[in-house]
Amino acid sequence: MNGEDEQRDRPDKRTLRRRILAGRRERGREERDRVGSAVRDTLMELPWLTMGGTVACYYSVGGEPDTRKLVTALWRRGAYVLLPVFLPGGELDWAAFDGPGSLAPAGHGLVEPTGRRYGPGALAGADAVICPALAVDREGMRLGRGAGCYDRALAHKGPHTPSIAVVHDEEFVASVPREPHDRPVDAVVTPGGGLRAFDPGAPVWPDALGRAKRTTRD
Repeated sequence: MNGEDEQRDRPDKRTLRRRILAGRRERGREERDRVGSAVRDTLMELPWLTMGGTVACYYSVGGEPDTRKLVTALWRRGAYVLLPVFLPGGELDWAAFDGPGSLAPAGHGLVEPTGRRYGPGALAGADAVICPALAVDREGMRLGRGAGCYDRALAHKGPHTPSIAVVHDEEFVASVPREPHDRPVDAVVTPGGGLRAFDPGAPVWPDALGRAKRTTRD
């Protein structure tokens, strides 16, 4: 979900999206709960992510890898968590998560924060961006739902802000179809494989990640 409805694009992208979405619909509640716990535990082990900075994160719906446990854990740890608000033109605005009571239904199964909005440029001040994906390949290319919301959003993040996509294990694939406007991510998290940084030496990664960057990479 997350507002990225499939638009006209390459047939191979459409086919891959449909296959992944069909697989996600088959996942039961217990499996979704397990995935959410694994994603939360992986990212909460990163000290630089949990030390009270600003983290922009998607709030999962439907068959997406669950991030609701992660959002709540970051908030309870003292992080300033920004969640997306989808604008009519395809941009993402951002507002703060202040507990479950700060959310309201937004249509299409989405929920969004109801507080003050900080604008699409809020990502420039984030310490990390955790974004949805249908698939991520071995070079960090991300397959979204087709509307380009997160490709546009990632253009606003700072040069030292890591972008981390979350997918199921089988959605981390050898390659995904790509187009000039597609933006790669800096890392991927899967429930079975943990965090994989595509270039652990890149300046987006805080020094505090240290050994964790190297030991979690394939």
